[in-house]
Amino acid sequence: MSATDGPGDAPSFFEQVGGHATFDRLVRRFYEGVAADPVLKPMYPEDDMEGAIWRLTAFLEQYWGGPGTYSQQRGHPRLRMRHNPFHVNPDARDRWLGHMRVAVDDLQLPPLHEAALWDYLERAAFAMVNTFEETP
Repeated sequence: MSATDGPGDAPSFFEQVGGHATFDRLVRRFYEGVAADPVLKPMYPEDDMEGAIWRLTAFLEQYWGGPGTYSQQRGHPRLRMRHNPFHVNPDARDRWLGHMRVAVDDLQLPPLHEAALWDYLERAAFAMVNTFEETP
């Protein structure tokens, strides 16, 4: 069943912004920045960068009304729990947001879609902070 099966149902945000291709572009552009970031890069599995790309892409697609593949394969997202092993302080958050800002801007989405996406990403990034200590 898709988001357009019922009478009067509007396409999901996922469909409105271009589906998988858009989220794949977003996440790959984001990880280009992460790969060059001395604070964030160590938090990501160097030998499984494609896995990290898949996980973030699948999560965002599901969140925005796309396929439920993320939960089917990984269960409930439990974002705070999954990020708890990492030292996510305000500096790491701001770096993450900086790379994501470049990736979002590169999509050149219509203003309302861009604002909705950025609002979510910003709130999520702030919610992942789990320490105010400097990098160990």
